[in-house]
Amino acid sequence: MSRRTTTFAAAAAAVALIASLAGCASNPASSGDSTAPSAQNETVKIGVVGKGDAQWPAFVDAAKKEGIDVELVDFGSYEQPNPALAAGELDLNQFQHIVYLAQYDKASGEDLQPIGATAIYPLGLYSKKYDSVDDIPEGETVAVPDDASNQARALLVLQSAGLVKLRSGGTIVSDLADIDEAASKVKVTALEAAVIPTALPDVAAAIINNDFVTDAGLSFEDAIAQDDPSDPNALPYVNIFAARADDVDNPTYNKLVEIFQNDEAVQNGLQEASGNTAVLLQTPAADLQASLKKVLEDTAISK
Repeated sequence: MSRRTTTFAAAAAAVALIASLAGCASNPASSGDSTAPSAQNETVKIGVVGKGDAQWPAFVDAAKKEGIDVELVDFGSYEQPNPALAAGELDLNQFQHIVYLAQYDKASGEDLQPIGATAIYPLGLYSKKYDSVDDIPEGETVAVPDDASNQARALLVLQSAGLVKLRSGGTIVSDLADIDEAASKVKVTALEAAVIPTALPDVAAAIINNDFVTDAGLSFEDAIAQDDPSDPNALPYVNIFAARADDVDNPTYNKLVEIFQNDEAVQNGLQEASGNTAVLLQTPAADLQASLKKVLEDTAISK
């Protein structure tokens, strides 16, 4: 997710009620200042998790230079941006990877689609008690996110680290029921991603989504284990801009993707926000949409 996989506080942040969001509309304005929006400017409302990340001010500025006013709507957890987009309260969102989007589309019956890639990020295992995976005693408890898409990826990280064994061998739909407890070194508990940072001192280690690593007082270099974002099989975990299906060819939205992918200040900000862990991507939208379809098919949740 959003790095911030995807998707990623000392407690779960308060989330603005969707009903309070203003509807999407153009918001022309005029000013004698050449930097102010012109009457031709379009306003695009984008839902994010982590509005304070360094890439977003740069992105807003870069878009304005191209005649597009971006309004960022910040959410404190991953559960809200997709319903807001589906309801028309947002024009786009950018916080999630393809697997998370597939999960949402199936559960909701909606048809949100990826229209552009941002980056892929390694998912890390962190600990306040132990400096390495080998130091974790047998029988200790490790926390993972409770949302299905990130939980499966987290369990694969734990399996690669030798902490658990999955009966299925591990897939993008693995869950706690797949853990072979007798063959595993640790016990695993699932918690909401946003509250895992506050629970970290109470467990041996935890998979923390990139959005919340700094909230735990950690840096990305503190990870004691992580997955490999360069693996070709990692495409479903590419972070994306998502739109409603009717808007996948919207020229303004596609222009925003192009700006995000090509503006140097935006890309530098994205790397800064990720602790220089992001693998920046410009994967074609058609490939992202094909990956979404394949994830739905492979997990037997095809629409």
